Amino acid sequence: MTTRTATHAATRGVLYVHSAPSALCPHIEWAVGGVLGVAVNMVWTPQPAQAGAYRAELSWAGSVGSAAQMASALRGWNHLRFEVTEEPTSATEGTRFSYTPELGVFHAVTGLHGDIMIPEDRLKAAVVKAALGDTTLLVEIDRLLGKPWDDELETFRHAGDGAPVRWLHQVV
Repeated sequence: MTTRTATHAATRGVLYVHSAPSALCPHIEWAVGGVLGVAVNMVWTPQPAQAGAYRAELSWAGSVGSAAQMASALRGWNHLRFEVTEEPTSATEGTRFSYTPELGVFHAVTGLHGDIMIPEDRLKAAVVKAALGDTTLLVEIDRLLGKPWDDELETFRHAGDGAPVRWLHQVV
């Protein structure tokens, strides 16, 4: 019988929870702790851009793929907005995931300096869609770069930094 030792490449990243209702906060910590294999206690502060919401940030260290696992564990939760990044290693590219309830998950591969790297087949598909008149090339490139997610999250990113706040109201 032989013993195999698995080595997992280590990386690190940051989880930004931009807005979450207070009832979700312990569940987010539990889900992230399950991915990282350690108990997680985040510092939650009020999110000024949305009444009753909280924000938190967590720098983490774990195996490659942890950001994808966190995004999978958290996606689909109502009223939750988050981003999670994973730094590149000597053998892997970095990643960025953004999530909003309205847009769902955005995923991008990032290079050494954080730039989004778009595979050529996705660029070719964008050009074809634009040529067929389904959309414009600018709209497709914006989607490939995550601009709709950035536009929606920008208010939440800066709401606590003294920046002007666009207040969100739930319409019933």
